[in-house]
Amino acid sequence: MADDNKRDRERIPIPTPLHGEVMVFQPINILDVSYGGAQIETPFALQLDSLHDFRISLGERSVVVKGRIANGHIGELKEGVVLYRSGVEFVEVSDHAQSAIEHFVEALKQSQRHRAIVDGQIAES
Repeated sequence: MADDNKRDRERIPIPTPLHGEVMVFQPINILDVSYGGAQIETPFALQLDSLHDFRISLGERSVVVKGRIANGHIGELKEGVVLYRSGVEFVEVSDHAQSAIEHFVEALKQSQRHRAIVDGQIAES
């Protein structure tokens, strides 16, 4: 007869519950990016100076970086939802992630140089 207890280790009850946290990835919009950070938009506020892991899609590549919330403010109201903007400073970035970010930023710069569009109006005299 199979053992109904699927745990491989015994759990010991704790008289007073311990505090813990769970990290859950939530969707964010990245508005701009540099070698050292990014501006993001979220439907929730992020606490100033808090540290978070960010999964960032850089075109065909994806990296996870640790970031510190350097600043934040209420961005705008879209479809009844308040959006918050936060400045993120990347910290403790691995060489792999830093290289991917640098290549992505350089590719963005190159593509924007080739798309220079002048916007204006013709003034009537």
